Amino acid sequence: MQNPLVVHVTMLKNFEGLPLPHYQTEHSAGIDLYAAPEGALTIEPGAWKLVPTGIALAIPEGYEGQVRPRSGLALKNGIGMLNAPGTIDADYRGEIGIILFNFSSTAFVIQRGDRIAQIVFCKYAKVILETIDELPITRRGSGGFGHTGR
Repeated sequence: MQNPLVVHVTMLKNFEGLPLPHYQTEHSAGIDLYAAPEGALTIEPGAWKLVPTGIALAIPEGYEGQVRPRSGLALKNGIGMLNAPGTIDADYRGEIGIILFNFSSTAFVIQRGDRIAQIVFCKYAKVILETIDELPITRRGSGGFGHTGR
């Protein structure tokens, strides 16, 4: 990898004893985030909880952190993120928190140190919205939400 993006991280008081978030494999796109609650958290079926990670980031200007659910938690336990993907803006300096939702029919317990989400860093473009009377015509037009069939 040439010229990796440098993101500064601060470990907060509730982070003590946890591993620094890192890539699990050589070609992983996301860095796993760990749960940093004081004790175990239980998410009842159909409920959600804000789970602390114990870290704060300084994401460089022009980038965002996209927080995404972990596929293993979804498949094995029915656990997802309520606002997936979540965006961490470059000017946010507070603790990263993950809103986990229990889609299953059984309670789910999150232990301190569990991998609960992943974060991918992405470049974005700022835009200027310019009003016009009519948009250019395309083959698709205004067709959406299944307009091409099953």
